Amino acid sequence: MGETKSLLIVSALNGLVAIIKLLGSMFIIWLTLGWKVRKAKTAFEKELVKQGMSKKDARRISAQYAAVKDQVMNAFKRSIRFFP
Repeated sequence: MGETKSLLIVSALNGLVAIIKLLGSMFIIWLTLGWKVRKAKTAFEKELVKQGMSKKDARRISAQYAAVKDQVMNAFKRSIRFFP
């Protein structure tokens, strides 16, 4: 009986470690995606301004990068919800 309890505890701890690793990886992905999108948005704005577009219009167009990132993150969140 004691052996079964210890196996159950070890299994629960292993599951907890796996969940913590998964959440850590997801957090790093979230940070990286945000950073890369900001970097791409800024580079895109600079190129548009270089080509002669006004800064205001360049910002408006490059805002689509952030909108797409938000859509991707929302889709990802919907796919991993535990309780609908």
